[in-house]
Amino acid sequence: MSDINVTPFVDVMLVLLIVFMVTAPMLTVGVPVNLPDSNADSLPDDKEPLTLTINSKGEIFIQKTKVGFSELIPKLLAIAKNRTDTRIYVRGDKNIDYGRVMEVMGKLSGSGFSKVALISETKR
Repeated sequence: MSDINVTPFVDVMLVLLIVFMVTAPMLTVGVPVNLPDSNADSLPDDKEPLTLTINSKGEIFIQKTKVGFSELIPKLLAIAKNRTDTRIYVRGDKNIDYGRVMEVMGKLSGSGFSKVALISETKR
């Protein structure tokens, strides 16, 4: 009798499903921000972008690291290896002053970074 026993395969797949369901929510960027809603489509990603976050207090974070406004461009250039064509996503809390977000984006574009995009939540 030559039957294939699929029970171990199903057990392994269920365990993997549970592991991915538990770890997937932990893969987001760690600075909590209340993003505004938008109907725009998401941009295609070819490699992992650099994420710049401005929280509700106006503090600036590169990925999860807090940076001062004056240190922003030197740190970004060091991370991007002086390549100003690196894609940068700006996450701004919807409760902060719009001028603060524009101040940061102006500094980015004034320093030569041309691929700067804003991130928002999709409307449900």
